[in-house]
Amino acid sequence: MIVDAHHHVWDLAVRDQPWITGRMSRIRRDFTVHDLAGAAPEVTTTVLVQTVAGPAETPELLALADREPLVGAVVGWLDLTGDVPAQLAALRSLPGARWLRGVRHQVQVEHDPDWLIRPDVLRGLAAVAADGLVYELLTLPHQLPAARRAAAALPQLTFVLDHCSKPPVGGDLREWAAEVRALAARPNVLCKLSGLVTEADWANWSVTDLRPVCATVLEAFGPRRLMFGSDWPVCLLAASHAEVLAAARELTADLSAAERAALFSTTATLAYRL
Repeated sequence: MIVDAHHHVWDLAVRDQPWITGRMSRIRRDFTVHDLAGAAPEVTTTVLVQTVAGPAETPELLALADREPLVGAVVGWLDLTGDVPAQLAALRSLPGARWLRGVRHQVQVEHDPDWLIRPDVLRGLAAVAADGLVYELLTLPHQLPAARRAAAALPQLTFVLDHCSKPPVGGDLREWAAEVRALAARPNVLCKLSGLVTEADWANWSVTDLRPVCATVLEAFGPRRLMFGSDWPVCLLAASHAEVLAAARELTADLSAAERAALFSTTATLAYRL
């Protein structure tokens, strides 16, 4: 069994994806769950993750999960600075609400490196924890200290680090690695082995380029706190789903069968109650 713990879908006729600009225009088209099923026949269950910072997308993703058996969980969006219990109550009244298993915000676009530890954000995160959801960290390396402090302040909340916090693949990893190790010291933090091919040279990346990043997160988190994610269709900028999966398998070939099972299935299954 393979769980893809991170993918997206969108219909540009329903909602624009304003972040798809410039050289990313190659993925400026519609992508559906059926497209993913065709591209990833080995995947048995997926986690569908939000792309737009706004309230309208999450109900659509929940409805989609309710009719698409491939989707086992949804990571939606909430305004963490607002009335989070009221927002969650509204979502819980919708069709497909049972598929909501996590929340994410694009912290990477916030100018304040300490955004995650603002009092209003911490209150919102506490409400997320009280509802039994996980919180996904979409951060850049310089935001990792705040992520660590948030995880320390809220030990009751499970945090999931997306895309290994977007390290400079092929560059100087020392500062990123130190911060990732510090974050991984918090037992309530998991990490997705995802999104790395698009942090590398899109046209010329190799598994060798990704290996130092993978080695760092394997050492820091251990295979039982890591989960595979394709970041499809964003990965198509650099690689197909099959190529991303093959790279992940090569990078983890030295693990035991039980450790590979955790990374490719069990960790996500437990984290998202699949």
